[in-house]
Amino acid sequence: MTAAETSNLLTDNPALYEARFPDPDHIAARFVDDVLHAYLPRRLDPRRAQTAAVLDLGCGTGRDLGYLADQGYRCVGLDRSTVMVDYARRHYPGVSAALGDLRDFEVGERFDAVICLDSSLLYCHTDEELESCLRCCRAHLHDGGLLVAEMRNGAFFLGNKELLDGPTHSSVEWEGRIWQAETTLWIDHAAQLLRRRRNWHLPDSGEELVQTSAWRLLFPLELGGHLRRAGFEVRAMFDTPGPRAAGGWPPPSGCDGVARIGEGAMSGDRMHVIAQAI
Repeated sequence: MTAAETSNLLTDNPALYEARFPDPDHIAARFVDDVLHAYLPRRLDPRRAQTAAVLDLGCGTGRDLGYLADQGYRCVGLDRSTVMVDYARRHYPGVSAALGDLRDFEVGERFDAVICLDSSLLYCHTDEELESCLRCCRAHLHDGGLLVAEMRNGAFFLGNKELLDGPTHSSVEWEGRIWQAETTLWIDHAAQLLRRRRNWHLPDSGEELVQTSAWRLLFPLELGGHLRRAGFEVRAMFDTPGPRAAGGWPPPSGCDGVARIGEGAMSGDRMHVIAQAI
């Protein structure tokens, strides 16, 4: 068996990515839609002549924006992957997708909301990168606009080791073949990063591909401070409910309860932030 380094098998193959992380009910996009209706009701009034505009940082395949476009939003997405951007353009015609780096970007217009899901914000590994990203977010928002972010919660790892106990194994069926992966997570304490090594066992060939990734571990108070310094007011920060949290989305009280979530215990493995540009 041979092993080769690869940038990211899933992001290099968008259809495989969507097969590995299916979202047939559009839970992530519905989360965004519900939050925007709860916190920006006047901007989403159907009587407005101008459609509310959303910018997605790390838009990936464009699936979430595709759903939002179908709900009437004007949708723009940025991603560093040429393959992902091309896929989004082909499969979601209501989405305007472009190459861009969330750590430093310029789109040339302002939006009602900037969204950053699936831990994309955590690719800002240093304070300088995070501060640059948040300044760019603020510059691209109308006053009163929202930044909606969903990510791993650094506070979860204070006393919790369940994700770090050892390798985990998963598989996905795609194009009639089974793709198997072994994933190992560990914490780089000095860099404040969660690192991942994933070994993909390719079907039929016996070959192995090795993918390495890393995410910043941000703590709730830490992120709140960065947001305030970038010109935001934190409207809500919670661990659950959420599209990838235990219990899922929407909350038990339904969409009408979104604006009452406020603060959570922040002990879960996901962190959701709703911040308003001031």
